[in-house]
Amino acid sequence: MTTQQPPVTPARTPHARPELRPSKLLARPRTVPLHPTVLAEAEHRAASVQLRIADAITSFAGSMSFVYLHVVLFALWMLVFEKSPWPTLTLIVSLEAIFLSTFVMIGQNRQASFQQAKADHDYTAQEKLLQENTELTRTIHELTKEIHGRLLGEGPVAPTADAVAPPS
Repeated sequence: MTTQQPPVTPARTPHARPELRPSKLLARPRTVPLHPTVLAEAEHRAASVQLRIADAITSFAGSMSFVYLHVVLFALWMLVFEKSPWPTLTLIVSLEAIFLSTFVMIGQNRQASFQQAKADHDYTAQEKLLQENTELTRTIHELTKEIHGRLLGEGPVAPTADAVAPPS
């Protein structure tokens, strides 16, 4: 007697971080289609050196490697280079906070412009679909009236002026 074994699924890391840096996003294989606005934004950001630098800094500053690096550097600084109350370290940390908050705002502005572009694209696509559906509904309504007219023996009913010709 053979027993069926469950199908083997490839191991997935549940906490894998999505790659959102434009250079990495554009370089990956196109196995999963991306939203057109995502591609346009990635191409725009990949074209600008300043934006690529800001993306690299923001990506690193938002990682645990950044946290670990700072823990080690701060501990080393406090134990080896400077004694309490650490005035130079305080100055460095304050300057770093100013720059990092600027990069956070850059990232928020980027996200807001991306969301607006995506919303505009989605709205345009939905309006086009709504228009197509409205035309199809009118055509179906006219065809239904014509079928009812023929079935009830009233003969063919002339289509009205607002009817849309069915696609050929």
